[in-house]
Amino acid sequence: MFVLRTRPLVLSALVAVLAGCSIGDVRRPPPAPTPPSPSPTGTRPFPESVGEIRHTRLAVPERYDQPHVEFVDADQGYALFAACDGQPPGPDCQALLFATPDGGRSWRRLRHPKPVADNHQLYTVPGILALRAEPYGWWTSTDGGHNFQHSPGETPPPQWQAAQGRIQLIGDSGRVGLWDGSALRPVPAQPPMPALNTVAQTDGKTVSGDGTEYRGLVVAAGASEDGRLHAAISWDEGRSWQRTPVPAPEGEVGRLRLAAVAGDLWLIGERPDRTGFPALWRFTARKWHLESTQGHPESGQVVPLGGGIAAVVGPRGAGAITEGRYVDLPWPLTVGHHLRLLPDGTLVAVTPDAVLLGTGIFADRTWTAVTLGTD
Repeated sequence: MFVLRTRPLVLSALVAVLAGCSIGDVRRPPPAPTPPSPSPTGTRPFPESVGEIRHTRLAVPERYDQPHVEFVDADQGYALFAACDGQPPGPDCQALLFATPDGGRSWRRLRHPKPVADNHQLYTVPGILALRAEPYGWWTSTDGGHNFQHSPGETPPPQWQAAQGRIQLIGDSGRVGLWDGSALRPVPAQPPMPALNTVAQTDGKTVSGDGTEYRGLVVAAGASEDGRLHAAISWDEGRSWQRTPVPAPEGEVGRLRLAAVAGDLWLIGERPDRTGFPALWRFTARKWHLESTQGHPESGQVVPLGGGIAAVVGPRGAGAITEGRYVDLPWPLTVGHHLRLLPDGTLVAVTPDAVLLGTGIFADRTWTAVTLGTD
């Protein structure tokens, strides 16, 4: 978990980071891990801000397309090869599944429980690996892919549903649900708002900027068709709600998104065209406060990191919002890189050629590129 600091220390730490950076039935035991091959020779394929390149050549025929790679944390990840020459797997092109226990230094072949299907998908969260093979249903594993349980149909299996948290949206119904261990059921009272598109529950101790603690707080928000923004909070898992007004931002907002991370509660307002820079709010002193983003790029993806800092990926590369202003960061990210924060605090960005892992706290990150090659 991140260490929560006061705002002046956060800004000082960020400035120090910038000053010190150089810009620039599946029960068979799987086979032994494939040793990593040396990094590609010749011109360095990544900027100097990538401190390490972990390249592994797998025993995969060259006709396979690039894999879909997902990481659970800085160490554990999975790769799914699920197409050949742009075509779905078949008898001569079966889906191949690999796992890494050490951040992409080595990979182990796993047996895919349904290697021939019309459409393969891979999802993972801590403790759960989920595979979907249409039209045959889902396969879930709780032991890193050694054993799988089959769940027919389109509905995600209970193991996967439970991993999404106690409080969730019920599909596209616009209602808040509580996972009771076997099903997602509507909470006793629904939030008093005409539109709802995001819900979150703080996990453990969440502290606002004024020192107020929020444990188990449920937050719901949404943007109605007329452009009005709505939010409400619940301290008792949906038995009662309290409206929390959302100050109007500059420009229109088409959709709201909540982020509860490392002691922060953020509300992110995506623009209707999905290209403009989003509006940002933080929840402090039991209120939503519109965040200043002075100097921000014209567009960008925003990922809160905790400690009052939010990472940004946009046309100018990587940056951060802190203390009401935007600053550039020397991270190896460019526009189009989709950035996510994993539960252990690792940042992950998927590029056409690699997965970038950023470990550390706040803006102080060490970046590693994980690449996979085929025979």
